[in-house]
Amino acid sequence: MAKYTIGIDYGTDSVRSLIVDASHGKEISSDVFNYPRWKAGKYCSPSQNQFRQHPLDYLEGLETTVKNALAKAPKDVAANVVAISVDTTGSTPIAVDVKGTPLSLTPGFEENPNAMFVLWKDHTATKEADEINQLARSWGGVDYTKFEGGIYSSEWFFAKILRVLRADEKVRNAAYSWVEHCDWIPAVLTGETNPLTMKRSRCAAGHKAMWHPDFNGLPAEEFLVKLDPLLKGLRERLFKETYTCEVKAGNLTSDWAKRLGLSESVAVGAGSFDAHLGALGGEIKPYYLSKVMGTSTCDMLIAPMKEMEGKLVKGICGQVDGSIVPGMLGMEAGQSAFGDIYAWFRKLLLWPVEEILAESSVIDQATKDKLIAEIADKIIPVLSKQAESISIGESGIIALDWMNGRRTPDANQLLKGAILGLNLGSDAPRIFRALVEATAFGAKKIVDRFISEGVKIDGIIALGGVAKKSPFVMQVVADVLNMSILVARSEQACALGAAMAAATVAGLYPALLDAQKAMGNGFEMEYKPNSENARKYQLLYEKYSRYGAFIESETNHKD
Repeated sequence: MAKYTIGIDYGTDSVRSLIVDASHGKEISSDVFNYPRWKAGKYCSPSQNQFRQHPLDYLEGLETTVKNALAKAPKDVAANVVAISVDTTGSTPIAVDVKGTPLSLTPGFEENPNAMFVLWKDHTATKEADEINQLARSWGGVDYTKFEGGIYSSEWFFAKILRVLRADEKVRNAAYSWVEHCDWIPAVLTGETNPLTMKRSRCAAGHKAMWHPDFNGLPAEEFLVKLDPLLKGLRERLFKETYTCEVKAGNLTSDWAKRLGLSESVAVGAGSFDAHLGALGGEIKPYYLSKVMGTSTCDMLIAPMKEMEGKLVKGICGQVDGSIVPGMLGMEAGQSAFGDIYAWFRKLLLWPVEEILAESSVIDQATKDKLIAEIADKIIPVLSKQAESISIGESGIIALDWMNGRRTPDANQLLKGAILGLNLGSDAPRIFRALVEATAFGAKKIVDRFISEGVKIDGIIALGGVAKKSPFVMQVVADVLNMSILVARSEQACALGAAMAAATVAGLYPALLDAQKAMGNGFEMEYKPNSENARKYQLLYEKYSRYGAFIESETNHKD
């Protein structure tokens, strides 16, 4: 009988469950659930960079998508599912009580944003991140940021925890420990929710929480207390050991087995982050940069441990043994906004359409709704077509892709985006082209940093929504990087990577790379750079770099 695994991929807006045949990775069925509370904008304040998600969105999505995916599959599939693995966004931590229950699932905290999961792109902790960086360099002990690229980000574990502890006395008094989203879902499924004993992700801990074997785990108590006395005692209520994604966390509880329609014998793997398992599903190999290109980007690179021995890469989002593939050093970088920048521009252009049509008496409401939906769907494709016909450098417009701060290189979430070189002839397609070029220039900054730090890049692998749906964007990126880009065939590389991990957890393959080799879907196309375009873009890139240096100097100015 065939054996099946389920990969569950928690994204920013939705969760997807994918059932695959573990012998070759063929998709059997899948289902997607959009988070209803998130979609309604609850618990978020974009103007303050606050983005929170309720755990009920996650639990409802988990149950709904697995059941629906099984309902779509042939009848014999459910009985032959052998394992489940989960990936999530991150760092996305939440305060929990002594039993590991998120505070927002306990009385009195149901509507408190500080008791919710603090989403990866929440940047309310910029002050706390800055304090961590200053202390790490000045306290006279170990620099706990050295394996994190040397700069700790407001997007990460301890900065977010400290921010919430300072901001909310009620949460501070009730919080026993803190748990990453990718650790909490396997804990719930297996019933091992005790914060002291649940299996914690090596990926999450190493890249976001300053965990490293050289430190005997997390940063020392002395460092944390010096950072803020509010952190006293927290270290011992967190974790010391971490686990890579091919490790079994446990089996489904009887309750969850019944709710999902599966057997209690189904194994559950230790969790990981979406981009890391996406890189696995996209068939990452040593020295190939795997770019998950969606609302933001996560850029993953793996290299043999021996070849990276003693080498620290500055300005990236961490380097961790086994965070992607056991036995390999996993390195992470990325851009805080990518597709989000295009979405912002679309929303900007759509504003008068929505506002003016709402007041119009010319057409009925149903027609208004259809018209708005049609315009919203067509804005980016039409802009792309028009922008593609504009010559490189013709407009004189240069944009900076820091609308959500900068993740890599050298994290700085205080930075803001900019559009320079506008004149009265600067129309929407020209501005859009400059925004696309800006995101490509941001991608080149990451490639250049790896190379300047002595890490070679032999190729680029792209996956995610932008890679699959935006030929114009992908060609610009290929031209700017002056490198070919392979696009992974799988529409659901993150979920597929989770399914590969699950197959290894179940013992169907001896190692993760064996599962990847058997279950990989290959590549659907390749974007090749145009050498003349690459030459022109190099000149614009130098201008982008100069403008960026100026904006950053003004942002960092203390006056």
